[in-house]
Amino acid sequence: MPETWDYTLYVPNDLRAVTICRRTLRLILTMHGLIGLVDTAELLAAELVSNAVRHTKGPAALRVRRSPEGVVWIGAWDADPVPPGSLEVVTDREQGRGLGLVVACADCWGWQPSARFGERGKYVWCELGAA
Repeated sequence: MPETWDYTLYVPNDLRAVTICRRTLRLILTMHGLIGLVDTAELLAAELVSNAVRHTKGPAALRVRRSPEGVVWIGAWDADPVPPGSLEVVTDREQGRGLGLVVACADCWGWQPSARFGERGKYVWCELGAA
């Protein structure tokens, strides 16, 4: 049975947070022996966190966890409760192609409302099977 873990990194609404999240995720996966997932996971996390800080006004967070089944779950939280939109709508816009990358590279993805700490918001997430 794979080791399970759960990390959350809270970041301000600042585009520099995307690089900080990518590097933190790289370190987490490397330390847990999942180097084969690093490149894809970094790309996915960068897209999710970038959307969270670029399209909302409040703080954001990167959450990464590994399930008992060995699946790595990557999510970006933001304080805006508005859903990310349908894939057809966002990929037609010049700045909406990142979600298309998430769809193409992740095993699955989605979003869910979140009332973490009493604030309204959402998680946009994706999953990667362990390599």
